[in-house]
Amino acid sequence: MWQETKHGLYKQFNFISFKEAWRFMSKVAKLAEEMQHHPRWENEWSVVQIWLITHEGGKKITDRDHQMAAAIDTFLESSGYDDVKASQYPKEVKVFTDGGSRGNPGPSASGFVVMDMEDNILVDKGIYLGITTNNQAEYTALKLALEECQKMGVIEVQFYLDSLLVVNQMKGLFKVKNRELWPIHDAIKKQVTHFKKVTFTHVPREFNKLADAAVNRALDEQLGTLPQSSEIVQ
Repeated sequence: MWQETKHGLYKQFNFISFKEAWRFMSKVAKLAEEMQHHPRWENEWSVVQIWLITHEGGKKITDRDHQMAAAIDTFLESSGYDDVKASQYPKEVKVFTDGGSRGNPGPSASGFVVMDMEDNILVDKGIYLGITTNNQAEYTALKLALEECQKMGVIEVQFYLDSLLVVNQMKGLFKVKNRELWPIHDAIKKQVTHFKKVTFTHVPREFNKLADAAVNRALDEQLGTLPQSSEIVQ
């Protein structure tokens, strides 16, 4: 379903492979030439995101955009594309994120767990980041989780994290004073615009154990240490 956003009429398409995504984009490019209405789009592996907006109309969504959207949908339905990946996941999810640094700065990792609204785990990931700070790891967890949700075709995300600072900064209640965090904070704010709704809620650490475990798992695997969490600076 196409969504009206401030950047244009938007839809995400999820395919089974990069080859299928590229084939789809090639066909849409030909369609755009025929209709003389060219989209803005992004492609990452099997995911294609399209924004339609009429520049001649003052960068507003017009009938031309809806006509192009309908043409794309009609083409997709009649061409045998396997655009079912998104339907395998719910449109609304809960995401628990965490980041940790053993040293601050020091070896760091981000972790996130995506759940449906009945608390069934859909994705559980921990990613080693190298040497960085705890706050950078916290923000990176948000960024990686949003990227994962985009690939899944999710449109509403409820974030839960135990960093009150990051929660208040994402809500705009606190300013981001650390200049090293400005780029990733800005990148996340832009990512959020691709979703219908994104919320950020602070939770105590004891309610964020799954994401914390993902962080420690990534660190322990990378550093070759026994499982531990007490060394992580939160």
